[in-house]
Amino acid sequence: MKRNNLHIMVTGAAGFIGSCMVQYLNEQGYSNIYLVDDFGVESKRNNWQNKEFITIIERYNLLDWLDEHKPKLDIIIHLGARTDTTEFDYSIHEELNLAYSKDVWNYCCIHQVPLIYASSAATYGNGEYGYNDDHALVNQLSPLNPYGVSKNEFDKWALQQNAQPPYWTGLKFFNVYGPNESHKNRMASVIFHSFNQIKNNGLVRLFKSHHPSFKDGEQLRDFVYVKDVVSVIEWMMEEMVQSKWSSSNNGLYNLGTGKARTFIDLVNATFAGMDIIPNIEFIDMPLDIRDKYQYFTEANMTKLNKVGYSKPFYSLEEGVDDYVRNYLNIEKSY
Repeated sequence: MKRNNLHIMVTGAAGFIGSCMVQYLNEQGYSNIYLVDDFGVESKRNNWQNKEFITIIERYNLLDWLDEHKPKLDIIIHLGARTDTTEFDYSIHEELNLAYSKDVWNYCCIHQVPLIYASSAATYGNGEYGYNDDHALVNQLSPLNPYGVSKNEFDKWALQQNAQPPYWTGLKFFNVYGPNESHKNRMASVIFHSFNQIKNNGLVRLFKSHHPSFKDGEQLRDFVYVKDVVSVIEWMMEEMVQSKWSSSNNGLYNLGTGKARTFIDLVNATFAGMDIIPNIEFIDMPLDIRDKYQYFTEANMTKLNKVGYSKPFYSLEEGVDDYVRNYLNIEKSY
């Protein structure tokens, strides 16, 4: 199927990963895209207003809009969610991450539309069972916050369903960073906050470690550049719409680099992108997240590699350098 004939719906399209997804699709020749989100958030306007798309649809009105307009959709890329890990009111996550996702899933089942949706590495909790995207582990996982719980609850629910979209995947995003995240405030990446701290104060403040096994700043995360995330999704979409994807490959997939790096590495790369000598101070971690903090995450990427994704990922240094020099430094959106 020709790219300009494909009809794609992207939820969360005004947000960080969603807006990058739309831009990447535009760059690959796709313009028949339906954007779904809460478009009343003014701080997100730069993320979406200059993209190529058919129309915007308010999130709260999605099901009614689908019922009324009956669009021909080739795939739904469901990235819309409440992603605030410091929001402890589970009812908010239940509505936006669980009920909303079930509605999208059920629509895809009824209309036989392939679905790619965002899960999260937050489902893994402390990592006591490792970071393996094995379906047998999903029921054992203990996420550390309501956001992670809501994502894991949907993964569990999806795996239990007899009625499924023809092709579907849930992608467990690890620590995604990159352009179009400024509206996320506290939840924006450490790179975004580091850049602004360096610009304003000439230094970066990192959280001290409150875990005996980790030195200050040596907490480890799997940081993945958003351009790799959207590349994986677009590849998966192509496989599905061209019916190259096997339904036996449906399920959950990790989406990280497979290599954990320290926060010091991350901040040093940010300083390098700004051509400034590193200057780091350590501060106490806020009490409200101290007992819910992941000290180590690293995606096992074997499963994605086995189904055929072979494009190399940005290294931490390459990704941060591109983000800092080509977006943050010149206040540019992607």
